[in-house]
Amino acid sequence: MAPGVLQRVGGGLHRATGGAAQAAGRLVLWSRWGAGPVQDPVQGPVGWTCVGDCGDPGLLARCLLALCGLHLSRDREDSWFKSLFVRKVDPRKDAHSNLLTKNEESNLYKIQFHNVKPESLEAYNKLCEDVLPSIHADKYYPCELVGTWNTWYGEQDQAVHLWRYRGGYPALTEVMNKLRQNKEFTAYRKERGKMLLSRRNQLLLEFSFWNEPVPREGPNIYELRSYQLRPGTMIEWGNYWARAIGYRQHNREAVGGFFSQIGNLYMVHHLWAYKDLQSRENTRNAAWQQEGWHEVVYYTVPLIQHMDSRIMIPTKASPMQ
Repeated sequence: MAPGVLQRVGGGLHRATGGAAQAAGRLVLWSRWGAGPVQDPVQGPVGWTCVGDCGDPGLLARCLLALCGLHLSRDREDSWFKSLFVRKVDPRKDAHSNLLTKNEESNLYKIQFHNVKPESLEAYNKLCEDVLPSIHADKYYPCELVGTWNTWYGEQDQAVHLWRYRGGYPALTEVMNKLRQNKEFTAYRKERGKMLLSRRNQLLLEFSFWNEPVPREGPNIYELRSYQLRPGTMIEWGNYWARAIGYRQHNREAVGGFFSQIGNLYMVHHLWAYKDLQSRENTRNAAWQQEGWHEVVYYTVPLIQHMDSRIMIPTKASPMQ
């Protein structure tokens, strides 16, 4: 297929790369299956077929992004047009958090990123090992330590902690209030502060189609892949990954998938587990051999503004090893 664009500017038609034409306030999608000159700017060019007519000119940029420079099969092109006009999740008038999470549960997650002074990392890990497991094991606090890691590749001298609060925001508030009365935790925070360069956190919800993170026996390495999405694309991301996660379950590598509620918004975190770096490479390469995986990647890449990957090693205190 040789795609092209006819765009009305003023009174004339100008040729551009792509597969869309905008005229009289309408976005008209054309597909060319054979060569042919333009004969009628109203009826369309000879040899072209109108495959969509939309009243939203704002789709033009998205059409150009996906079509520019691509030579796709007709079946692939049909799939692309369906992705534009078919929405798999009915957005209704509801929050994304209600559409994408497990509605029957009310788990809230907190992820913490602590940048530690290089000379203090060993002492920091020892301090966490002495305090965090006791909070995790104490039923007085409605929270669980999902995992705690040091970054191996990525941002160096960094600790990452992931907590789960069963009961949502009320559980988080209860834990915070109780910890303020815990003298051991107060001393821990004071000592920890001497070792840190900076810290930040986010409150997260889990995607309904991902696994709930559970303790794992080791040894494993973990990869935290973080995606900053374009605002307004979370539903579309969820639609594609609800199908994609099925391609990434064969080696039990999928640990958990989350999206932010407080902190950096439109942020997605995918957590994966592998035996080692070579196992990671083999598992990721195997996904490309599965029919459909390449389409998920193709459609989701334009939704991303920025992405980051951390390879992490669990600490002794981590339930995930």
